[in-house]
Amino acid sequence: MFDEYINAHGKRLFGLCLKLCAQREDAEDLYQETWIKAYRFFDRYDSAQDFERWLTALCVNTFRDSLRRQKWKSLFIPFRSNAEKDALLQNIPTCDAEDFSEVKEAVDALPNKYRLVTVLYYREGCDVKRTAALLSLPEGTVKYQLHKAREILKRRLEPYGR
Repeated sequence: MFDEYINAHGKRLFGLCLKLCAQREDAEDLYQETWIKAYRFFDRYDSAQDFERWLTALCVNTFRDSLRRQKWKSLFIPFRSNAEKDALLQNIPTCDAEDFSEVKEAVDALPNKYRLVTVLYYREGCDVKRTAALLSLPEGTVKYQLHKAREILKRRLEPYGR
């Protein structure tokens, strides 16, 4: 039965994980951890509610928990070798369409609270109300954080003409 949920929502969930995490390996870990929590806490899911919304909230909260844990760890973990660094750089996907790498880098560099609302609002298409509900924030706070994120992005992207 749970396989049906994974088949129906897995691709979208993995896309969200990729958007939240800066590295694919971290996204894969977040994806797995979210499904494990979904399975473990499935008895708490209210079937009268939208499963995708519940799953998204679970993913966002799992991501936020991992950010809290990272604060206590080293923020910079050096590569053990140049081969390891080169292997990582070679696995970065390329895009044949217009290159928006500056935009992605600018969004990834936002402070976490601004990056999270930006990803949910712009990449996931959540409106302010849904973003606020997913993050357990007042709508006014989400609007303010989106405003600040746009200001930061505008400053960072001016040199690129974006």
